[in-house]
Amino acid sequence: MSNIMEVKGKRVIVTGAAFGIGKAMTEAFLESGAEVVIVDINETALKQTADDLNVEYITADVSSEDAIKEIISIFNSSMGGIDIFCSNAGIGGESGLLNTTEEDWLNIWGVNVMSHIYAAKHALPQMLEQESGYFVNTASAAGLLTQIGAAGYSVTKAAAVSFAEWLKITYGNKGIGVSCLCPQGVRTSMVEDAPGIVSALVGIDGIMEPADVASDVINAIESDQFLIAPHEKVLDYIKMKAQDYDRWIEGMQSLQAQLLDSFPEAEDMFK
Repeated sequence: MSNIMEVKGKRVIVTGAAFGIGKAMTEAFLESGAEVVIVDINETALKQTADDLNVEYITADVSSEDAIKEIISIFNSSMGGIDIFCSNAGIGGESGLLNTTEEDWLNIWGVNVMSHIYAAKHALPQMLEQESGYFVNTASAAGLLTQIGAAGYSVTKAAAVSFAEWLKITYGNKGIGVSCLCPQGVRTSMVEDAPGIVSALVGIDGIMEPADVASDVINAIESDQFLIAPHEKVLDYIKMKAQDYDRWIEGMQSLQAQLLDSFPEAEDMFK
């Protein structure tokens, strides 16, 4: 069943919208004629973006189920219903494994995974009743291929991909569209403020502009495309991984060694 949705005139929530991809998606939706409400935990930056783009905003921590319920309630009161929910908020978390705490894991799991689950859980009933709706869940190429050094990020983004797949499989024949966004390096503060070794890794196939990623999101919604891979090389890597898993892992080990040769000061990040 196809769930192609024209963006023009649709009612849209975008989380993680104060900066980067979320802000660019908001701009793209507005340019396409949608009505948008933006959400972020950073109230100062969120208000600035809302003022710049002339949209309503809700300050919230999307790792909280109660916050998601309140976001949806406020949005419904203002807009009369949700057509598209872009669950875009995400964090990088701590690197490695040995020095991460339980709190680190719970924090990144809450933002990168549970926010998607809560959004679907509480937006789906209304979407099913209106027999249409669309979720755009932002994951990462790291969720498909693993990110060297970043255990928490890789694990949670893989879970985000898996949940998006489940959502599409379970509700795709019931009028619900789902797209999963899996970019590599994008020119955002998360990348620009990262240590040199991380920037070198995520930029290995080039750094994209947020506006270009946002354009891919609009196109995916309007064609009911599940996987959004703005960096086309990611699709080649997925095929390589599937064809010979052990060889792919050996290649990743080799890449890790090369990175550590270039950035020996980052060795603790890989433990």
